[in-house]
Amino acid sequence: MDPRDLAELLTSVREGTLSVEEAQRRLADFPMRDLGHTQLDTHRALRCGQAEVVFGAGKTPVQLVEVARAILEHHDRLLVTRATPEGVAALLAEIPGAVHHGRCNAVTVEPRPAEPGEGLVLVVSAGTSDGPVAEEAAVAARMAGARCEMLGDVGVAGIHRLLAHTERLREAQVLVVVAGMEGALPSVVGGLVERPVIAVPTSVGYGASFGGIAALLSMLNSCAAGVTVVNIDNGFGAGYAAAQINRLAAKR
Repeated sequence: MDPRDLAELLTSVREGTLSVEEAQRRLADFPMRDLGHTQLDTHRALRCGQAEVVFGAGKTPVQLVEVARAILEHHDRLLVTRATPEGVAALLAEIPGAVHHGRCNAVTVEPRPAEPGEGLVLVVSAGTSDGPVAEEAAVAARMAGARCEMLGDVGVAGIHRLLAHTERLREAQVLVVVAGMEGALPSVVGGLVERPVIAVPTSVGYGASFGGIAALLSMLNSCAAGVTVVNIDNGFGAGYAAAQINRLAAKR
């Protein structure tokens, strides 16, 4: 239940088109629904603007399906991140409208008709190998209500590829910049735009990258103002945060 849903329910009760008993029935699982293995937060969209997102890793296929069904009883969309192959197969088989985003192993159910999104979040990735994390960021931003576009394979090893898109960078409300190896791309982007830049270090790289730690430290030490950093490979966190900033800018 989000603020719009609650407002409609209360208005219906006030106007007499919905009985108090029916309103009580609809609020029976508010603010929490106990599924046995999961305590579903049905209040989150009302508090935070977005329904609970499901982290798929570590959950059995049966648990994923039960959580997904419960969320869709209360909301018009579903986002499951980092699902296992077995979890993906179960969701696609059991949840109507489920779509698999193969590079990042996310599964979504999106509102129908599709919403156009607001503002613009641009997800910029350094190399093709960073694509799975970039896709996760883009899916998360779009599911949180943002209009989202992607710009890929524009790393600093061929910086002319990035500079050719300078105007596109400046059109975005928020930029998510994804890079592995030495993690230099967010600093370059941050020096080109007057927009918030959310940097995402990836675990892509050779031995001395230490699974993304080198990129993380590089981004944390960025000399470009306005660059903030999320955890290694955390495309979801970056995309979600970008959508929140984008929503505030769009409202303004």
